[in-house]
Amino acid sequence: MPRRKSDRPTDAELRILRVLWRHGAQTVREVVERLEAGTGYTTALKLLQIMTEKGHVARDESRRSHVYSAAPTEEEVQDLLVGELADRAFDGSMAQLALRALSDKPSSKEELDEIRALLARLSDESTDREEGE
Repeated sequence: MPRRKSDRPTDAELRILRVLWRHGAQTVREVVERLEAGTGYTTALKLLQIMTEKGHVARDESRRSHVYSAAPTEEEVQDLLVGELADRAFDGSMAQLALRALSDKPSSKEELDEIRALLARLSDESTDREEGE
């Protein structure tokens, strides 16, 4: 996980992390093949070197071609970014962030079912805490 706020992944770094999360450890060439057209080998290599310094990726140097893997999980990075967004735009209110996100774009039936299940679980947990007090 990033050590400083400035170490948070940039958009370009997030694109590389998505490749590593979805496809596992990759060489630079494999990352380039999976990125959108226009990202060159040298650019990807430099980004991976920076990401290694930031702690976003781990580099296995045991083979001729270095192999990179994501250091934080996708969920850890999402938590960081969502938390920062809530702090910056919604005065720390996750509820306001969620309400805004849900009202901005339509959700699929499956997504709404997941949201309902999460809300039910959170409601049950809240009730359990209140009864325990």
